[in-house]
Amino acid sequence: MERRSFLKKAGVAGATAAAVSAPALAADGPTVRWRMASSFPKSLDTIYGGAEQLSKRVAELTGGKFQIRVFPGGEIAPGNQVLDVVQNGTVECGHTASYYYVGKNKAFAFDTSLPFGLTARQQNAWLYYGGGMKLMRELFAQYNIVNFPGGNTGCQMGGWFRNEVKSLADLKGLKMRIPGFGGEIMAKLGAIPQSIPGGDIYPALEKGTIDATEWVGPYDDEKLGFYKVAKFYYYPGFWEPGPNLSFYVNSKEWAKLPKDYQLAFETAAAEANLLMLAEYDAKNPQALVSLLQKGTKLKKYPADIMKAAHTEAFKLYEEEAAKNPAFAKIYAPWKKFRALEHGWFNLAELGMETFMYTNKK
Repeated sequence: MERRSFLKKAGVAGATAAAVSAPALAADGPTVRWRMASSFPKSLDTIYGGAEQLSKRVAELTGGKFQIRVFPGGEIAPGNQVLDVVQNGTVECGHTASYYYVGKNKAFAFDTSLPFGLTARQQNAWLYYGGGMKLMRELFAQYNIVNFPGGNTGCQMGGWFRNEVKSLADLKGLKMRIPGFGGEIMAKLGAIPQSIPGGDIYPALEKGTIDATEWVGPYDDEKLGFYKVAKFYYYPGFWEPGPNLSFYVNSKEWAKLPKDYQLAFETAAAEANLLMLAEYDAKNPQALVSLLQKGTKLKKYPADIMKAAHTEAFKLYEEEAAKNPAFAKIYAPWKKFRALEHGWFNLAELGMETFMYTNKK
């Protein structure tokens, strides 16, 4: 009991640090076997690896008594149906991106990322200390789910294009694989958004079924080989400045767990959340160098596209808030938090980073 009390008081950061070297919490507990449905293919070791990291640590923290077997996207359910199989109890838990489910309620986007929203660090700050988890838990409770932050890719790239995009006019009629709010904004700008699972993107791009695609960033994008069929690589991915992945747990199954097992899961989730972002930050720079060496043409989105997208994004949020009470309930405090965070980061982080980049040694 003393250990549990300490970890709860220590908060997320303390729990994560303790997990690194902690002995088993519940070696004498019951044997529990869960299945976790991931939205991601096993080949994408970094994003899929978040679920494997959680599984490994939960087992270690419970003396091997609590085992979670991870299944790649498509084995139990398609990648965009993880919420459904956790909600209905087909599996006990899942690992996914909540903005895949904006068709159910657009408020789910807050759990992952909104265009021109929060960076990875800001998203974590909002979830853990800015009231975000409370608001998201209230939404997920309606779907029989308990949610936990489960990784972040950091700011993503703006996608691969078969042809150069020089201005807003070049988006007219362009078929682009892009989901969620990002897709809606692109549609407002004249593009034709497409919803295509990760494993089907490359052949669609190769055959010309689509003209462009977004995915994650250099490390994952190089693995998927997009540079072989679309040489123009744009930045920034304004629709995903800091996308959070989430672990979902069926609320009835969660209630059945011993308290020590719940603590082990929560601690392992926080650790997986931390490590995924660190791994992407370590691997993306070298992967970008590799892509450039292979002939990739790095391009910045034209200013008219960025400005138009920014205008359409907040117009879309205001419209959604006016008709969707669940969205409005989260949007108002999120928008206030965002303004404070951007002011602080512009002052401290951007100020320091700009100086260091322009004064290289």
